[in-house]
Amino acid sequence: MHTSFGTQTSPLFCTSSNQMKRTQRLKRVLKSNVDTLDPNDDRKAPTPLITKSSTIRAKPKPNPEVKPQPQLRTQFDPVSLTSTRHPPSPTILARDFYQIDALELAPLLLGKYLRRDDVVLRITEVEAYRPNDSACHGRFGITARTAPVFGPGGHAYVYLCYGLHTMLNVVADKEGAGAAVLIRSCAPVSGLDTIQQRRGMKSEKPVLLAGPGKVGQALGISTEWSSHPLFIPGGLEILDGPKPEKILIGPRVGIEYASPEHISALWRFAIADTPWISAPRSTLRPPPESPIVRSDSGDEAEQGKIMEGKIQKKRKT
Repeated sequence: MHTSFGTQTSPLFCTSSNQMKRTQRLKRVLKSNVDTLDPNDDRKAPTPLITKSSTIRAKPKPNPEVKPQPQLRTQFDPVSLTSTRHPPSPTILARDFYQIDALELAPLLLGKYLRRDDVVLRITEVEAYRPNDSACHGRFGITARTAPVFGPGGHAYVYLCYGLHTMLNVVADKEGAGAAVLIRSCAPVSGLDTIQQRRGMKSEKPVLLAGPGKVGQALGISTEWSSHPLFIPGGLEILDGPKPEKILIGPRVGIEYASPEHISALWRFAIADTPWISAPRSTLRPPPESPIVRSDSGDEAEQGKIMEGKIQKKRKT
């Protein structure tokens, strides 16, 4: 008997074929969904159902980026800088402050502040130069160079030492007296970068400003600043500052040409608790308990009259 299989299909073959077709269609659908999924698309895939045994844990939200705030700090090491404890006052010293005897003015300048531009220096060491003083430039009389010394107190007197070092002096006393106070050393308060640039050195040690020529260089002044008023805002100013607790006194430096009584006169003054003092430091010592600033020049009587006059003024007030 002849049997034809051309028009017949095995049920087993049919079922397997249908399953394969469905599997292939499913794969194509899944592949199509994966290929069209955009990783940057904000839309999220459907969340699967959560069973009772599932635990919901909220992810902590990231904190917004907080930039660290710069910490306030002084520019200088507190061990070497005394002025960080005494911020400068905005008060500029008045003209009358300077119009007293240079020997009286000198210790009063200790602790005050020199300011020019962004540079502020605290005065730590000074020397007094008085009328009839064989170490004072006024001994030459009024010349083109010394004329500012004979001006009224409160102005600057700037000169070149050995043609190299710029020396800043504060004119004292009344007009015509011929007296001044030399600024020997200072401590930096602000403007360290400018100070170091002008000095040509990166040091933060006392060598940076311990010496009158170094002070002038740090301030960036020249002899053209002579006769500049220190009591007017702008340019070069002297600001008020606290009185130091302790001071040292000693003979002046580099005046070997002067008479013996003026060489030994104790007209050099410095703050006691600061390293910002020029050499030699060994000649400085605490002052005597007496209110009279004594010298070995036999001039105690005149100095005593000055101090006695101050005491009488205080009693009257």
